[in-house]
Amino acid sequence: MKLCRYGEPGAEKPGLIDHNGDLRDLSAEVADIGREVLSDKSLDILSKLDAMELPKVEHPVRFGPCVADIGKFMCIGLNYSDHAAETGADIPDHPILFMKANSAIGGPNDDVILPRGSTRGDWEVELGVVIGTTCKYVSPEAALDYVAGYCVINDVSEREFQTGLSGQWTKGKSCDTFGPIGPWLVTRDEVGDPQNLSMHLDVNGQRMQTGNTNTMIFTVADCISHLSQLFTLHPGDVISTGTPPGVGMGMKPEAVYLKAGDVMELTIEKLGSQRQDVRIDE
Repeated sequence: MKLCRYGEPGAEKPGLIDHNGDLRDLSAEVADIGREVLSDKSLDILSKLDAMELPKVEHPVRFGPCVADIGKFMCIGLNYSDHAAETGADIPDHPILFMKANSAIGGPNDDVILPRGSTRGDWEVELGVVIGTTCKYVSPEAALDYVAGYCVINDVSEREFQTGLSGQWTKGKSCDTFGPIGPWLVTRDEVGDPQNLSMHLDVNGQRMQTGNTNTMIFTVADCISHLSQLFTLHPGDVISTGTPPGVGMGMKPEAVYLKAGDVMELTIEKLGSQRQDVRIDE
């Protein structure tokens, strides 16, 4: 299934994408696409609905973040071998974890607003993992059983805030609008193997990132298992699993950064696409 949320910010409704690609209203079935509907049991109930009998929603419509009331917004850094190489970083021994503030979360096609003083805005197409079942101390072999589904995430960054200010990477990752999520949550049964998904990102129509999840250093299962040894993962928690090469800071001979008027377009196989206009905070 492809589950989504649509409508104005703060007033999104639950939806489902049918086999024709049309948006169907799920409001009569569930209150929202939140943690209470992410378990295998709840998703199984939704999967038995006849989508063609649900009310059709006419386009155009705004898509919101595909999951409501996200708990922890976790990100794995330097998790693609070819991305680590372009930044000159060593391969980490364990998944590098940083957090993104939930106030960064936005819809997949909402504007990305660079904060005042931003000079090094950057892009990162990433596979997002949505936890569906509470898990702690899980093995890599069992880890994917706790996943509700997957989505597209743009881990937008401000590199000067990330590396030039004292403290952790979170400073450059948590600016408002820096976490577009969606357009939809694709359940794990429809995605299959999360370690063989192609992805790309364009800026102003120019291909910047091209990659595949098969070059991850730590697989989705590895990341879930590792994090679950440290703390409990709850339904509605989101893990952004790292980015392939082609980020602005890695461009040669000189880095390339976002500016007002730029357009980012990103896609992950089976998971849909995002498009964001870039502007500067007034």
